[in-house]
Amino acid sequence: MNRPHYILLPVSPLFITFSLSCAFMLNLLPWGHWMGAPDFVALVLVFWGIHQPRKVGIGVAFFMGLLMDVHEATLLGENALAYTLLSYLAIMIHRRVLWFPVLTQALHVFPLLLATQAIQVLVRVIVSGKFPGWMYFIESVVAIALWPVITWMLLAPQRRAVDRDHTRPI
Repeated sequence: MNRPHYILLPVSPLFITFSLSCAFMLNLLPWGHWMGAPDFVALVLVFWGIHQPRKVGIGVAFFMGLLMDVHEATLLGENALAYTLLSYLAIMIHRRVLWFPVLTQALHVFPLLLATQAIQVLVRVIVSGKFPGWMYFIESVVAIALWPVITWMLLAPQRRAVDRDHTRPI
């Protein structure tokens, strides 16, 4: 409780668009089919859903899900459904999560990412009848390990002062 709380600058909509585009590009890389490669789009969506729920909502999550569906050549709407529910749940808990330190935030985000993967697996099992195995869920563990890094990177532009004044603590 003794950690300082800094007043953050407003986030730029261009930076949000840039971060979602970078997350999508990271998902386009060939490591996306490796076991344990995190879903960067889901991770960035849940981050912005918690930190900026009015700017990144369910509509953005649905659109990003459709883009991932096209990229992965999966059933159209599989990722869109999962990302929409992820965004809804992130917006629902955003006030509570922001009170905690980053590592505790990661523990709150972990069930959301697991639920997203469970929805994706459920749709795949219903459509194809094939279960990818329990190791499929290791992606959420890797994503949670990246949560402090993602938080630091995405909040960095908001921490800098507009005009530097060394006599002012904010």
